[in-house]
Amino acid sequence: MLDQEEKYRAPALEKGLDIIELLSLHADGLSRGDIAKALSKSNSEIYRMLTTLVRRGYVLRSADDLYSLSLRMFALSQRHPPIQRLLEAATPLMRTASERAWQSCHLAVENNADIVVIASAESPGNWSLALRPGTIIGLGNTSAGRILAAFRTDPGIDELLRRHRLATGEPKLKRADFLSHINRVREWGYERMRSETAVGVTNLAYPILSSERQAVAVVVCPFLERIDELKVPSLDEAHAIFSELARSLSNFYNGYLAVAE
Repeated sequence: MLDQEEKYRAPALEKGLDIIELLSLHADGLSRGDIAKALSKSNSEIYRMLTTLVRRGYVLRSADDLYSLSLRMFALSQRHPPIQRLLEAATPLMRTASERAWQSCHLAVENNADIVVIASAESPGNWSLALRPGTIIGLGNTSAGRILAAFRTDPGIDELLRRHRLATGEPKLKRADFLSHINRVREWGYERMRSETAVGVTNLAYPILSSERQAVAVVVCPFLERIDELKVPSLDEAHAIFSELARSLSNFYNGYLAVAE
């Protein structure tokens, strides 16, 4: 008996997607024979698929019979901005993670070289530390800033540093120290640091990664340690909860996870 995944396969759709993914790697186009050879398919199979993709406007056919992607995929993607979709998916998951950890959390992105909070979820307890959406925070002195810088190319970091404007209260950035932090974050895959803006807070931060391993956003938990009789998750337990949240959102951003509405 076929397993569920095999039972519900759609071979024709998969062939079409294989062609689109292959052509995305060849901006100058490929011949039908080259496509068939690369995908280990017959010319007739590929011909039928290409005819459909050309008719629907996803693939262009040149005068010399080379096939390349059109801009239709890009146009469709603009109808549903990925960060907005991510935000819609993240909000209930952030709330659930905060309830499990008994800690607040927030989601931040880089926008025009500013680090901006775009969503937050409060702790279920009587008190919490939650940043308001729209708050602009530091680059060099926050876990969010370090994560968003670390998971980009070195030229991208240079450009970020060149364009960044200091946030309220942010000290002048020392490049050598900042790059040292970045190297550590890259090695760990996350950031755990004593807050440089408030006493008694340990920041836990995790990247939401694109398929190219670039940080499109960051999940941050400003961890507050309780010293009363209420037993709540420890720092290490909170680390597990929020790192799993970031992994789930990375998968969702890249199309690998269906998040329930």
